[in-house]
Amino acid sequence: MAERSTAAVDVADNSGEQPLTAKADQSTADGVAKNPERDKGSDKAQGSNGIDGPGEKASPPELHSGHKLARRYRLEECVTRLDGFSSWRAVDEKLRRAVGVHILPADHARARSVLAAARSSALLGDPRFVQVLDAVEENDLVYVVHEWLPDATELTALLAAAPLEPHDAYQMVSQVASAMAAAHREGLAHLRLNPNAVLRASTGQWRIRGLAVNAALRGISSDTPQRTDTEAIGALLYAALTQRWPYESDAYGLSGLPKGVGLIAPDQVRAGVHRGLSELAMRALVNDGATASRHEAACTTPEELVKAIGEMPRIRPPEPAFTAPPEYQRTTYQQGTYGRQAPRPGTPQPIAPPPPPLQSRTGKALKWAVSALLIAALGLGSWQLADALMDKGGKSDDTNKSQQTDDGDKGSKAPPSGRPIPIKGGRDFDPFSDDHSENPNDIAKAFDSSPSTSWETSYYLSPEFGNLKPGVGMILDLGKVQQVGKVTVTFVGETSVELRAAGADAGSEPTSFDAYTKAAGGSGTTVVLKPDKSLKTQYLLVWLTKLPSDGGGHWRGRVADVKVTS
Repeated sequence: MAERSTAAVDVADNSGEQPLTAKADQSTADGVAKNPERDKGSDKAQGSNGIDGPGEKASPPELHSGHKLARRYRLEECVTRLDGFSSWRAVDEKLRRAVGVHILPADHARARSVLAAARSSALLGDPRFVQVLDAVEENDLVYVVHEWLPDATELTALLAAAPLEPHDAYQMVSQVASAMAAAHREGLAHLRLNPNAVLRASTGQWRIRGLAVNAALRGISSDTPQRTDTEAIGALLYAALTQRWPYESDAYGLSGLPKGVGLIAPDQVRAGVHRGLSELAMRALVNDGATASRHEAACTTPEELVKAIGEMPRIRPPEPAFTAPPEYQRTTYQQGTYGRQAPRPGTPQPIAPPPPPLQSRTGKALKWAVSALLIAALGLGSWQLADALMDKGGKSDDTNKSQQTDDGDKGSKAPPSGRPIPIKGGRDFDPFSDDHSENPNDIAKAFDSSPSTSWETSYYLSPEFGNLKPGVGMILDLGKVQQVGKVTVTFVGETSVELRAAGADAGSEPTSFDAYTKAAGGSGTTVVLKPDKSLKTQYLLVWLTKLPSDGGGHWRGRVADVKVTS
């Protein structure tokens, strides 16, 4: 049996712990990155400055909560501090969102490699990875800014409760293997792939954090990065199926395997484990004895693992549990027995006859009332039809005047007449980027009454604008303050959008995002935006918040038509 490598205990990037670190050892019999300290289940420090050689003596930056980087990133909480660097939860005050920040001195021995790893990871732009948003050297500091996912849960936390269901484990290994295969095609490796680095979002999507960066921060490298990452994926699947760590050491809150027994297949460790997933985990863990007994070849690259997953029968999600309705409870109350002693169970009871038809004077009055309401409804409908015909003939000026709401009554909403409001002009609106431009020359194509033309945004690497900004949009000028009943927007591809409006007292077109108040929202290819309250304005903002795919690996918004009616 060939010697198999083990996985290092990782730092929980979103926890308050301050664990120690270890150095990767490259001298292994099978070429896989080895570390003798990892077999003990924890990283072990040697000396006050760790074991990573020159540069470890660089002291961590003297930072504190409230400190700002680039006058933008406000540090909130330090979650990791070791080996001369620190990791923080911070707030991007420009985009008003939480972010994570790794900080180390510019003269740190690993500063150059951390910057290079962060920039390479950012260029990948794969939404299956937690995105690197910024990598900067400034004021004797190097810092890397990345996404912070408050609604995501680490695999470590999920396994603390129970092993994953077969379908969840199948989804996890499929998505992680596919993502790592894509990363390796671009020359990027993780080398710190463990339950702390794998997150499940609230949408059910699995995401990986720390691509290349986590290893660079800790000075870890490998001569066989594909095999190292593939074995790590096998360990993740093994843990997901058995709630055990596939090595003798305990790690990530999981118990290790019994000492001296060796690697046991997951379906022999825990009853009910899916056989196909058990074999897949063994193939990824590169244990020759186990794989030979199963007559399956080992998977040594993420690409081979993806192929093996594709050859498996697809595992369907479990059927939703059906809850039987409660048994019918016969009430003891019956007509005519109120105030009497309840009869004994099992005693036959007479069935009361149904009440006679309503023939009283009250019933006749009710019939007359219903008839009167029907007649009134017919008359009202006839009046509305006549009014609509008069509107078409241009003879409804007097009627329209009688229906206008008093301007002094701010709480009432005037009934919309449905008349088109011409758009006098428009411009693109991109307040959260440096160039503030989104194809301004094509903006008129959005309201030229030709669905074959459209205004397009720039392309992005994810539906959420590559996590660079909260949205982009267009400002529409109605020429004067008018009553807006609805705005109909036609997109190319399903798009999420908000309707925002400037105040009726705005003397000129506002240039800041905060000057526009949200009036309605929706998503689809044709979205009808109806304000909840009476809306009077001259300036409307059609604000795109989530973009559709353009079919070429990018996402962009395309507005084919906008119509405004009163």
